Amino acid sequence: MGAGNFAINLMIRTRIFGRSETGFGAGRILMATGFLLLSCSNVCADIERGKQLYRENCAPCHGESGKGDGVGAQSLPVRPADHTNGALMSSRTDAFLRDVIVKGGTGVGLSAFMPAWQGIFNEQEIRDLVGYIRSLAQPRN
Repeated sequence: MGAGNFAINLMIRTRIFGRSETGFGAGRILMATGFLLLSCSNVCADIERGKQLYRENCAPCHGESGKGDGVGAQSLPVRPADHTNGALMSSRTDAFLRDVIVKGGTGVGLSAFMPAWQGIFNEQEIRDLVGYIRSLAQPRN
């Protein structure tokens, strides 16, 4: 059973019985549900779909391998992020990476040359991209 189904199951049991069989109150169940759903970001990512989206949309600047050496990077005054840099990528949370994708560089205090993709990618595609970007980091984070 996936994390989302588990969480839904717990919420239904809580609703019907007033508490789960384990004796936790509804507040604890809801808090655990939220944690499970939030921690599901990379687990629920389709890495292959993320790779396809990355190649189509990100590789022109970030490069096919994610080193920040794409063809478009040559004309930029600021080098795009190196997604293979494990030290850099481990310092960035999934929420931060999501915000960079959605809001663009200026939305998170980075380069204005990183465009905002809000309205272009849906939430699942963003999770897929974040999952794929995480897979590029060496050593893996």
